[in-house]
Amino acid sequence: MKILLAVDGSEYTKKMLAYLTTHDELFSASNSYTLVTVQAQLPPRARAAVGKEMVDAYHRDEAEKILGPVTKFLLRHGIDAKTITKVGHAGELISKTADSGKFDLVVMGSHGHGTLGNLVMGSVATQVLAHCKVPVLLVR
Repeated sequence: MKILLAVDGSEYTKKMLAYLTTHDELFSASNSYTLVTVQAQLPPRARAAVGKEMVDAYHRDEAEKILGPVTKFLLRHGIDAKTITKVGHAGELISKTADSGKFDLVVMGSHGHGTLGNLVMGSVATQVLAHCKVPVLLVR
């Protein structure tokens, strides 16, 4: 099975990884894993002020802060996952990555704000559920 793990470095990512380690049918070396993390785009004025090279370096560094610990965790469990980094709107890009990469499953942690919280703050998980054609497993 080809599984996309959406990670953001939060406690919810840690809970999702803990869930996977207790479910051998999902957390098996026979599956193919890809990590995806999405960085928010810097405001246009900030990008213009510091230049493309500085912005690209910033996004690379921020992605590595997230992907590094998750990659190490997976390697300790015998999983060598590929990594994908994107810049933009997380919900939209996770959905597009899952669809275009022909993944069988997306697994991600959920903050669990509820309906009112989603109206006020929006939710990456809600956006992924709304736009993704691939099955999504949310871990709370």
